[in-house]
Amino acid sequence: MATLLKTDGIRTEVEPKNGTNFQLEELQKFVGGYIEIIQLNDGRIMVVNEEGKLQSLEMNDEATEIATEHHALFNGDWICGDVLICNEREVQ
Repeated sequence: MATLLKTDGIRTEVEPKNGTNFQLEELQKFVGGYIEIIQLNDGRIMVVNEEGKLQSLEMNDEATEIATEHHALFNGDWICGDVLICNEREVQ
């Protein structure tokens, strides 16, 4: 089970359409564009919009906090847009 973290603070549990792993098109739909993968240090990944800052998407406070706790961001960096957090095996 994966979690979609919206910029407005809403969390939604989501599953891959095929029941096993998320396809590229699904991931792009969740984040609203090209994807970038951020590796967390507990076996999960964070799927973010690669161009979130360039598109002036709203800052995602919760996703930024999680990534910072996992030392996955440079100091002072942040994440913009909606984010999917899932186990790395759920993305092929």
